[in-house]
Amino acid sequence: MRQRSLIAMTAAVTAGALSLTACGSRDDNKGGDSGGGGSTVVIGIDAPLTGELSALGLGIKNSVDLAAKQANEKKHVEGVTFKVEALDDQAQPSSGQQNATKFVADKDVLGVVGPLNSSVAESMQKVFDDAKLTQVSPANTNPALTQGPKWNGGEKARPFTSYFRTATTDAIQGPFAAQYLFNDAKKKKVFVIDDKKTYGAGLAATFRAEFTKLGGTVAGKDHINPDTKDFSAVVTKIKSSGADVVYYGGEYPAAGPLSKQIKKSGNNIPLVGGDGIYSADFIKLSGKEGQGDLATSVGAPVETLPSAKEFVANYKAAGYKDAYEAYGGYSYDSAWSIIEAVKKVVEGNDGKLPGDARAKVLEAMPSVNFSGVTGQVSFDEYGDATNKQLTVYQYEGTAWKAVKSGTFAG
Repeated sequence: MRQRSLIAMTAAVTAGALSLTACGSRDDNKGGDSGGGGSTVVIGIDAPLTGELSALGLGIKNSVDLAAKQANEKKHVEGVTFKVEALDDQAQPSSGQQNATKFVADKDVLGVVGPLNSSVAESMQKVFDDAKLTQVSPANTNPALTQGPKWNGGEKARPFTSYFRTATTDAIQGPFAAQYLFNDAKKKKVFVIDDKKTYGAGLAATFRAEFTKLGGTVAGKDHINPDTKDFSAVVTKIKSSGADVVYYGGEYPAAGPLSKQIKKSGNNIPLVGGDGIYSADFIKLSGKEGQGDLATSVGAPVETLPSAKEFVANYKAAGYKDAYEAYGGYSYDSAWSIIEAVKKVVEGNDGKLPGDARAKVLEAMPSVNFSGVTGQVSFDEYGDATNKQLTVYQYEGTAWKAVKSGTFAG
């Protein structure tokens, strides 16, 4: 998760009253961005737009909106106007499932970007798969979503063919962090904590396995309730353990206060986490005590990529008041992968959307391959991103600073 500055998608454009029998409206301009006739395709967005994780959710929403607007400006798919409809899941699986049902009921929705949380994705996958509706997450990192519950035992099986992601997984992110801490930061004794959620527990487990494999010691393990901001009990355990680093599997609303309380106890050791803590909001919540803490996040720093310069400039020009955060580039690329699939379908059907557009878009997704904001975008046989780049960031001064980029050396 990361900081930036910008956003204000002043409306998650909703598709009006739909009374169509096929996917994608025909010759029905709904007052879209590009004007004129043709077909309207809606790209759904599911993310936490309110609540503690809204900084990340709003970055996702605005980046998808930007992709749709640019596709329309460029007339990237001749005769098609793209619109977006954003629904708030509040980081709750039950809300995500309800949102998935709403998207399925809207026949103009040919693809959905999101969600942020792996636990929310679990509640949505079957709903979308049954409807042959493409889902692309810019942020989910739990390996089981694409490789099945037995992925860590060598039995990989894709559960849902409608699910894709542009972010790499915790099967790589956790071990990547372990290698950096053990080999580069020279940390040998870790206290591992997670929030018992799908994302946090999975990330902590993959980190712990690699850290001990390298020769590191796990000084202690514990779980926290992220809704409780008094972490004194676990802080005491950490201090008495003799650990020289804390690894936290979870998200910034709890990680920030946890880091602050660890340091205030007189235990000046860094807290390290995954992309779930990589946000400007972690810096706000941890305060000056959080300086020196580390986070891994998917991909290379967006600002350093030649492929991302146009995205950064266009995002600023669009006037969004909130930052694109950690997943802005991945959200743009997720939306663009759906746009590319729609383009393939339209071009293969005499310039029109077919009656079974949803199924055809899903069929086209595995062959999508383009140069995106985050680099080359394509998917492997599980629907996972083929781009496995990761970066370690450190909180220095008032911001996150990239300290190392690379891929996990398995």
